[in-house]
Amino acid sequence: MMKIPFMMIFPFLFIILTLSLTNTKADNHNYSIQDTLIKCLNSQSNPSYPISPLIYAPKNTSFPTVLQTYIRNLRFNTSTTRKPLLILTATHVSHIQGAILCSKQTGIQMKIRSGGHDYEALSYVSIVPFFVVDMFNLRKIDVNIDEETAWVESGSTLGEVYYAIANKSKIHAFPAGVCPTVGAGGHITGAGYGNMMRKFGLTVDNLIDAIIVDVNGRILDRASMGEDLFWAIGGGGGSSFCVIISYKIKLVRVPEKVTVFKVSRLLEQNLTDLVIQYQNIAPNLDPNAFIRLTLDVTNDTSITNRATFRCLFLGDVKSILSIVKKNFPLLGLEKSDCHEMSWVDSVLFYSDFALGTPVETLLNRQPVNINYLKRKSDYLLEPIPRYGLEGLWKKMAELRTPQLTFNPYGGKMAEISADATPFPHRAGHLFKLQYATDWKEGGDDRAKYYIELTRKLHSYMTPFVSKNPREAFLNYRDIDLGINHQGSRSYVEGKRYGVMYFKDNFDRLVEIKTKVDPTNFFRNEQSIPILPH
Repeated sequence: MMKIPFMMIFPFLFIILTLSLTNTKADNHNYSIQDTLIKCLNSQSNPSYPISPLIYAPKNTSFPTVLQTYIRNLRFNTSTTRKPLLILTATHVSHIQGAILCSKQTGIQMKIRSGGHDYEALSYVSIVPFFVVDMFNLRKIDVNIDEETAWVESGSTLGEVYYAIANKSKIHAFPAGVCPTVGAGGHITGAGYGNMMRKFGLTVDNLIDAIIVDVNGRILDRASMGEDLFWAIGGGGGSSFCVIISYKIKLVRVPEKVTVFKVSRLLEQNLTDLVIQYQNIAPNLDPNAFIRLTLDVTNDTSITNRATFRCLFLGDVKSILSIVKKNFPLLGLEKSDCHEMSWVDSVLFYSDFALGTPVETLLNRQPVNINYLKRKSDYLLEPIPRYGLEGLWKKMAELRTPQLTFNPYGGKMAEISADATPFPHRAGHLFKLQYATDWKEGGDDRAKYYIELTRKLHSYMTPFVSKNPREAFLNYRDIDLGINHQGSRSYVEGKRYGVMYFKDNFDRLVEIKTKVDPTNFFRNEQSIPILPH
């Protein structure tokens, strides 16, 4: 066997030793700041609400489970994903106050996670050392049917909210998202929308009050925080301003029986004319009717374009049949396509659960499927013309994987002013679009491939969507729009994505942020910046 001279081995030993020492120093540094943070948290602990059992550091055997339980995008659940220094699973407001104080003292960034559905994982991933305050233990829901309100803690899921309401009343509901496992805190503060928005507006259009902890650790309600801050957290993203403990929501009245349907049509079934007619009628229908359209490609037997129409109608089968046959005859809706059920059962239907699924399923906090994913958004101000749809069929057949979903506006959405909340996409908007790509294979190469497919479909749509700015929806977080590095160019970087999410409301959000959080304590890669000094 050939002997390798020692002088040839030495450089490699030196490199290995250097890397080992570097990693050891990094690990020791992390342990040091972890220990400092933990000591600080313990020193702030209220004896009535001990904090020590709620702290999970990486050396704790339960740390991976606590971290991964609320990761909803597998792109951010890899061995190379930067992990928090610790997770605080708060059970009391005093834990939030202590976390804010200790974050300030140690200089370690604090992130707040309520459900983990943020598409870019900004609540549990960071480019700087950080820790997570996880709200999942704070999920009390207090429904008051006499008052037609409910207090909802931020760690609740939408499914839990819906179940709690239905458990008290058959004729009350709440206009929010169609995915039951979404965390209520993030959903509400990002504006929130669902299949009753044409009748009742957005989730934030039905807010009454909130309890927050501000940057100084004060517990405030709407009266004590002031209308400016209350306005900001009703659609401007609470994680830029404070920690939201709970919201008081206004319940809405619905019929004891509502109607749903889900029908699909293929390219060969006059799809272009069908979608043209849909674009013209969906935003102008009776506000009780919400018909969502999802476009994708099926290759069950051969590759072809497909359109799936999914409807919630706050009324009976006879009425929706009459409305659709009159306004949307090309759909060819039949009575057999329609199902009458309670509103709470319609939530399960809309989420693709089988008919007859027990309502208790809404209490399951884990999604049926968790995939790698990428999402983007757009707004349509005018219908896509025929040539655009024909090109879209070809582009989607070429790309295969991405889906494109149309959410119709009109009704209540056209009646509320663009500055009533930070959410500006109101009158004049026909549809909100969502681009969605899911995949099951891990690895950076696969992620790059599928993300690029999503971007290509988004790029194709450029001529047909809103411009100057090209608008986007905050709750569909999209890092492609820009990242804030929180340096000297923070305002400039923030404005890049901020005007897409908030349009003319961005500057008001910046002014409020500068007033209530002048040191920019509450921040993330797409937070509201403060005014430049």
